[in-house]
Amino acid sequence: YRLRKPIVGIIYALTFISVFSGIYFIEKNLEPDNSFNEPNFDYVSKTIISEDVPVVNVVDEVKIIRPYTNSEVTLVKGFYDYTSEEDKQKNALIYYDNTYMQSTGVSYGYSEPFDVIAILDGTVISIKEDNLLGKIVEIRHDNGMISSYQSLSEIFVNENDTIKQGTIIGKSGESNISKELGNHLYFELITNGYNVNPEEYYDKKVSEL
Repeated sequence: YRLRKPIVGIIYALTFISVFSGIYFIEKNLEPDNSFNEPNFDYVSKTIISEDVPVVNVVDEVKIIRPYTNSEVTLVKGFYDYTSEEDKQKNALIYYDNTYMQSTGVSYGYSEPFDVIAILDGTVISIKEDNLLGKIVEIRHDNGMISSYQSLSEIFVNENDTIKQGTIIGKSGESNISKELGNHLYFELITNGYNVNPEEYYDKKVSEL
């Protein structure tokens, strides 16, 4: 049977619409899903730790503090330095039993006993009492440095104690080797096996040593 022209036209029109509708839906399904660009969408591929946050070694940022907190404490005898001026060298000599000795530490004095504190975190490696130097506490710190607190009248820590920076370890006192200084703290700082001038190390970061 022959189809009438109007019916043929309708068939062609419907066929055209069906083909292009199919193409449209196929292309729509092939398009990338832009929902991943939404600000609230969490990408699985993102790292847990943001690369924008700097990693800092907290220990290295710690600064060395003075072994006391009383602002009225003063330096009464300095560290003997071969390169320093003559007057400073004389002040850094310890006279005992008709003999002059070079001071390998520094002495801090005040009219009354004052708190003596740890300059850094560390472990108490030695507690002893010496006839000339008085009561002594030695602390080894994480960077290998050793601090020695001498001429103490009281001690508040024990050997092998792990202590924090600023912990009160004792009270200043007197010693037979430096009676003329009265109440004081004799403080030594040892790094890489050598005594150094503590006055040059305060407020420095451990990473700078």
